[in-house]
Amino acid sequence: MKFGIQINEGPYTHEASTTALNFVKAALEAGHEIFRVFFYHDGVNNGTRYTTPPQDDRNIVAAWSELAAEHKLDLVVCVAAAQRRGIVDEGEQERNGKDGNNIADGFRISGLGQLIEAGIQSERLVVFGD
Repeated sequence: MKFGIQINEGPYTHEASTTALNFVKAALEAGHEIFRVFFYHDGVNNGTRYTTPPQDDRNIVAAWSELAAEHKLDLVVCVAAAQRRGIVDEGEQERNGKDGNNIADGFRISGLGQLIEAGIQSERLVVFGD
């Protein structure tokens, strides 16, 4: 089965991101396909490379980056939600005159069209978080 995933919560606010990460891992291990993971609302905070949890805590951002690299996952951060929360890639950095970017490895910024495409191309769109 081909899944699209939408994550609406930050990495440490609720369990939604961790649950989504575990779901994606289990789906891949079972032979399913992940068309795209779309981070929306506070979920865009999963895509900032400046997240630095304590050593004894899980690093959800790094776990997403590693999983994306291992399985060539498409991790998309909503551009509007990212801008509101100060998350920028190189393109947004240049367009908005910022002095740096903070997008984590394996993530990219794009628009809601990517979520719509995930819903159309996937057999199931699974949403984590409110």
